[in-house]
Amino acid sequence: MASVTKKSTIGEILARDMQTAKYFMEIGMHCLGCPASQAESIEEACMVHGTDADALVAKLNEHFGG
Repeated sequence: MASVTKKSTIGEILARDMQTAKYFMEIGMHCLGCPASQAESIEEACMVHGTDADALVAKLNEHFGG
């Protein structure tokens, strides 16, 4: 599988593994069920929530073994 990037959408990540929801929740992204959030890129979501997109991408890639 391709690695996670800042351009990956939240929906793509959750579709690969719903267990990744905890990483989004940890940084205050509690809107994962909202249809709009599913199409948001990690970069966009982190910008809105004032968090580090690179750190989240690294954590997600580690989760997926990459």
